[in-house]
Amino acid sequence: MSTGAIIAIVAGGVIVVILLAVLARVADRKRRAARSDEASDLRQKARSRSVQAESARASAEEKAAQARRSEAEAEELAAKARKDRAGATRRTIEAERQSELARGHHDAARNVDPETSDSAHDEALAIDRK
Repeated sequence: MSTGAIIAIVAGGVIVVILLAVLARVADRKRRAARSDEASDLRQKARSRSVQAESARASAEEKAAQARRSEAEAEELAAKARKDRAGATRRTIEAERQSELARGHHDAARNVDPETSDSAHDEALAIDRK
C-alpha cells in the first residue's frame, strides 16, 4: 500500500471515529433531554399531589376542629341539663317540705280550733291559694 492510501484510510478512520463521537453526543443529549422532561413531569405530578394532600389534610383538620367544638357544646348542654335537673329536684324536695309544713300547720290549727272544717279539700284549696 502506498503512503497516500494509508493516510486516506487513517483519515477515513479518524473521520468515522469523530462522526461516531458526535452521534454519541447527540444521542446522549437527546437521552438527557428526555430524562429531564420525564423528571420535570414527575416533579409536577409530585407538586400537584402535595397540594392535594395538603388540601385534604387541612379539610380533615377543619372537620376535626368542628367535631371538637360540637363535642364541647354537647358536653356543655349536658352539664346544664344535669344542673337544671338537680335544681328541679331541689325545688321538688322544697315544695314537698313546704307542703308537709302546711299540713302540719293545718293539723295544729284544727287542734287549736276544732270547729274549723276538717275537709282535706278545703285545706288543699287554701294551700293552692297561697
